[in-house]
Amino acid sequence: MTEPSAPASGGALQGIHVLDLSRVLSGPYCTQVLADHGADVLKIEPPGGDETRQWGPPFVDGVAAYYRGINRNKRGCTLDLSQDAGRERLLAMLTEADVLIENFKAGTMERWGIGYEALAIRFPRLVYCAISGFGDTGPLGGLPGYDAAVQAIGGIMSVNGEPDGLATRVGVPVVDMVTGLNAAIGILLALQERARSGRGQRVDTSLFDCALSLLHPHAANYFASGVVPRRTGNAHPNITPYDTVQTSTVPIFIAVGNDRQFVRLCECIDAADLAHDPRFASNAQRTAHRNELMTLLARHMRGRDGHALADSLMQAGVPCAAVLDVAQAVGHPHAQHTGRIVEMPGYRGIASPITLNRTPATYRSVPPPLQAE
Repeated sequence: MTEPSAPASGGALQGIHVLDLSRVLSGPYCTQVLADHGADVLKIEPPGGDETRQWGPPFVDGVAAYYRGINRNKRGCTLDLSQDAGRERLLAMLTEADVLIENFKAGTMERWGIGYEALAIRFPRLVYCAISGFGDTGPLGGLPGYDAAVQAIGGIMSVNGEPDGLATRVGVPVVDMVTGLNAAIGILLALQERARSGRGQRVDTSLFDCALSLLHPHAANYFASGVVPRRTGNAHPNITPYDTVQTSTVPIFIAVGNDRQFVRLCECIDAADLAHDPRFASNAQRTAHRNELMTLLARHMRGRDGHALADSLMQAGVPCAAVLDVAQAVGHPHAQHTGRIVEMPGYRGIASPITLNRTPATYRSVPPPLQAE
């Protein structure tokens, strides 16, 4: 088996070596964050490859866009860890590794003799990150978890959708991606502590735990009131006006966070009288009279061009935006100006949102092909 050489790079994590045994989304998303900032990440796939290679269409050169979106800046190889030879090869790689990340079913690594407890004895500086659906213990411990199912059991779907409609999955895999981000944070915390103690440790994060962590402000509202949160469509449960309003062209989302912004909104749409209406004098009163206020605002906006109105409101200090589709969002002049789109020969993707002025993210290589042993 041959392995591609590590690319020369700078970045905040230069010199950190990561063995990525994870598949699908949360783990690869985590390691792409680390790789973008200079870590040398070796993606180790089972002989059949990461299953997301087949999650299409669309495909690019026979590989699903899904896989390509979360695996750049990595080297690649395959190992069959169920076999002695594969495990021995992994142990050899671990002599140079700082981090190992995996999302196998609970107990799998232990059954192979390469779980955290065994590896920590042999490699005491190793940071070992395990991602799972529900953790290893408890009523759901060890059971499988995918993003949408965990959105359901974690309460997220219950507050997403129209009030009179069905509970709805959030349109992006938010639980998987937040789990990946929390895994990256946990790894960086453990590396920071290792710099003081010289010792690695195990980092655990699960989709279920991360789903619960996303329930703001709904969990806080429930703990304070005892009232079970319900779906409010695009409206915010605590803030008004914080909702979509239809115009003559496109819907715009208005996100008014304080009284000053509400006054400016009313002035910009020639409805200054609403700012002085006692029903709308404070956020609490506006929320109590949400339906009346939104009906009045819609009446003042329905004949206006949404793009122009959103621009004028933003310039006046009122947070809002026209509702754009994906093509419009990635093609927006601001996305182009801030360099949000990564382009390499044969590859386009979304850039890292983390900007460091001395050691910025770099984009060095396209997602690795499936390398035979």
